[in-house]
Amino acid sequence: MAQFISDGKKLLNVEYDETPEINDIVDGMRVLSKTERGDEYALFMLELRGTICCYVLDEVFIIGKVNGFENLPEAIASWNKNEI
Repeated sequence: MAQFISDGKKLLNVEYDETPEINDIVDGMRVLSKTERGDEYALFMLELRGTICCYVLDEVFIIGKVNGFENLPEAIASWNKNEI
């Protein structure tokens, strides 16, 4: 299990070919699911208050962030509908 930290704009101290995987920790949140679309990928993570957060990344750069999903299926459905 790897741990990653960001400055809100990019993952810090990582190589460009290194990406978080399921069960890794990003900004203190456990990655529950990861999915890709083109050059972007989404990390679905469990927030401290029990809701789901989604980071959209392009390599190490965070290009989007949405939090407050009630559950993982809702967050993934939103990603699949291109709402994120």
